[in-house]
Amino acid sequence: MSNNTASSSAGANGSADSAAPRRNSKRPKYSRFTQQELPACKPILTPRWVISAFMLVSIIFVPIGIASLFASRDVVEIVDRYETACIPAQNRSDKVGYIQSSADKTCNRTLRVTKRMKQPIYVYYQLDNFYQNHRRYVKSRSDEQLRSRSGENETSSCEPEDVINGTAIVPCGLIAWSLFNDTYSFSHNNQQLQVNKKGISWKSDRDHKFGKDVFPKNFQNGSLKGGAILNTSIPLSDQEDLIVWMRTAALPTFRKLYGKIEQDLLPNDEILVTLENNYNTYSFNGKKKLVLSTTSWLGGKNDFLGIAYLIVGGLCFFLAMCFTVVYLVKPRRLGDPSYLSWNRTPGGR
Repeated sequence: MSNNTASSSAGANGSADSAAPRRNSKRPKYSRFTQQELPACKPILTPRWVISAFMLVSIIFVPIGIASLFASRDVVEIVDRYETACIPAQNRSDKVGYIQSSADKTCNRTLRVTKRMKQPIYVYYQLDNFYQNHRRYVKSRSDEQLRSRSGENETSSCEPEDVINGTAIVPCGLIAWSLFNDTYSFSHNNQQLQVNKKGISWKSDRDHKFGKDVFPKNFQNGSLKGGAILNTSIPLSDQEDLIVWMRTAALPTFRKLYGKIEQDLLPNDEILVTLENNYNTYSFNGKKKLVLSTTSWLGGKNDFLGIAYLIVGGLCFFLAMCFTVVYLVKPRRLGDPSYLSWNRTPGGR
């Protein structure tokens, strides 16, 4: 009996001893990182530091804003809205019916150059109230099909433009189906202005997203046509209008590059534009605009960036002046920073 009792007590003590380390093992291992004892920058924002910081931001931002505004003002831009002007007056009461009819939709427009436009002159088409960022619209495409011929039958995400009579549509999906199909030609002094349509898309898209062995198939062959018709003998990697259109826009008002005019235009030059008004924006009250624009080192015409820099820089300068006046007129005595908690020794008072 005594031996059994001793054995039991010994086993109990052993269990208790083995349990103790397990309880202790749950404690986090000490480190300066877990105890937040690593050295850190803890600046004291004195009035001089605050005023100097605001002045520094102001000195940097104001010149950048002025330079950005001057760069934007140097861009020459011609914008012509034509979706209503290119509808005959007798058909303007039923614009949708006219655009869906087989009538000749050729339209002539005249653009006047106000300032010298140096080449290259970029030709854009602008659409308003067109939501390319709609979830169903964005998902209606097959990147695998666009990239490789082996994925031609991969149309599961392309509804409702996926197959015709059991055969896959290439390229499938609503984005490709709604491809913009207005066309523009330009003439100046009775001479044709050539529009270069090479290199208007992203090189990464041409090289990696659209295959050289993928050709259009069954495209726009259904009863309902959405937009342009693609040349079946040209691979998708060379159909740059499609590549530009397939890179969907984030906002309902957007511009897409149509081509480049590689010739200078002088002030008061008149450009005759012959366009085919084919694209149906009338069913959703959309707008269509033709844009001719030059560029600067900052890109196209955009005053927002320069104004934003000027506002921030001006606000910082105003705050710096306010703090300076307060600091000079009614200064406050600063405390001794040596009494701050992070300046004390650990465990000290």
